[in-house]
Amino acid sequence: MNLKLHKNFIKQYQKLSKKDRNKVKERIGLFLNNHFDERLNNHSLKGKYLNYRSINITGDLRAVYKYIDENECVFVALGTHRQLYS
Repeated sequence: MNLKLHKNFIKQYQKLSKKDRNKVKERIGLFLNNHFDERLNNHSLKGKYLNYRSINITGDLRAVYKYIDENECVFVALGTHRQLYS
């Protein structure tokens, strides 16, 4: 799977603590091995993120992504539930 990171995702990633950045790396590694690993709680989204999906990074931190095709996806946003969905 080819994985891309949108510039907004990168900006949000850089604002995180070192601990949270490490957790993002860990969870994206899990995602690359198995998109639907139960620890990721991979689920589809509605509203402004229609046709996007989300994975859990920590208890409240989420990463939003979209499949471009079956072999490529792009992570577009990273933030808390409140930051992303309100």
